[in-house]
Amino acid sequence: MTLETDLGWAIRLVSTAFSRVATESVANLPGGPRGYLVLVALTGGEPPSQLALAKEVSLDRTVMTYLLDDLEAHNFVTRRPDPRDRRARQVLITDTGRTRLEQVRGSLAAAEARILADLDEREAEQFRALLSKVAQTAQRESIAPVETDC
Repeated sequence: MTLETDLGWAIRLVSTAFSRVATESVANLPGGPRGYLVLVALTGGEPPSQLALAKEVSLDRTVMTYLLDDLEAHNFVTRRPDPRDRRARQVLITDTGRTRLEQVRGSLAAAEARILADLDEREAEQFRALLSKVAQTAQRESIAPVETDC
């Protein structure tokens, strides 16, 4: 095995490069990369509880509370009692949050294109699908980091 075929080397290099360009893209969003992940997670399906959302995006629940406070102060999210469990709070993305998320997604798409520049469209799609499967395995096996950046 050579350095170029070492998984750890490749993941570290891609992660570092993506972190740098992605962080620039989300710098003006409350919470930066974490805020982005929260907004993305809120765009699909039933509004999650704060605790479920923290678990989904691999954030400590205390960090999640402060992050949601900041996102709520900017009117990007709102919280309401969960109708199934009044002790829990559901988190919902607002129209303002959706609009801001779309702006950030455009900026991130340009950043991603820089990282994936040597792949054709089919290869980029395949890479995303395979990486997503590996990430789901890492999350399921609880080997994902406690706090993640974009």
